[in-house]
Amino acid sequence: MDALDYLCPMCRSDRVVDFFEDRWRRYLRCDVCRLIFVPAEFHLSPADEKTEYDKHENSPDDLGYRKFLSRLFDPLNALLLPGSKGLDFGSGPGPTLSVMFEEAGHDVSIYDPFYASDQSPLNHQYDFVTASEVVEHFRSPAEDLRRLWACVKTGGYLGIMTKLARDEASFAKWHYKNDATHVSFFSRECFDWLAEQWRAELTFVGSDVMLLSRSH
Repeated sequence: MDALDYLCPMCRSDRVVDFFEDRWRRYLRCDVCRLIFVPAEFHLSPADEKTEYDKHENSPDDLGYRKFLSRLFDPLNALLLPGSKGLDFGSGPGPTLSVMFEEAGHDVSIYDPFYASDQSPLNHQYDFVTASEVVEHFRSPAEDLRRLWACVKTGGYLGIMTKLARDEASFAKWHYKNDATHVSFFSRECFDWLAEQWRAELTFVGSDVMLLSRSH
């Protein structure tokens, strides 16, 4: 199938081109929003996807994991008022970021499609929403990102942590693309596009954290 037969899963543009191909799957790039994505025919089944996640051994007792999450926790927590209410989207098999915010005095709900699948938390709005190492798993990023943004109150924040794609030469050597559960790859340009669509203020923190604030 020619790449132009695909629509971008984030902006629905047909301005899609081949970006990279390895021995087991194909990667396309949208020339409008700059999302790099894996076509649906290369996605794992939900059962196989969960099998991969079940291998994760993250927990609040893991100090190394806490240090990793602090890249998102520290800058976001610094912006929050005491006792803020939050949602950790994609909390995983060992929720930890939510625990860190609760220890800081905030009230946090969790949602995960595999491990905390009660969708009722998605029906509320929060002072902050976090998605740590989550968006790269989104098969339908337009729908999933809209859902995240809808949960953010006016004046609130969406904090995302994900590795950012660069040029094709870097992508070819990039370990991040080799995870079979990773199907959407974002870049700084992609987040710039998203912030413009949402009329959100975007702040990049370090190499892999994005904070989007909602003003309306």
